[in-house]
Amino acid sequence: MGHDLRQAVLALGVVLAGLGAIALLTGLIPPALVMGIWGILIVMGIVYERFRYKAVEPTAPGAGWSGTSERFVDPETGQKVRVYVNDAGERRYVQE
Repeated sequence: MGHDLRQAVLALGVVLAGLGAIALLTGLIPPALVMGIWGILIVMGIVYERFRYKAVEPTAPGAGWSGTSERFVDPETGQKVRVYVNDAGERRYVQE
């Protein structure tokens, strides 16, 4: 997801959660639940996406990492990416 789109979706989530809180304070329970839950889910989704999907690194990792045959083109940057893995199964994405 592009940076600008990510920021816009995050802002939407925060606004919805805020409107849900205001609706809750005014006693409008059903709209408060709908807006609040959707707002929280959107914010959690953006936060999860930022931690789950790692950025492409410019240089190969050090000792203990081996390159795999897996290669792909990063759809966000258009760069060719090679996957490295260590013994614990952790993956790193490095531009070629």
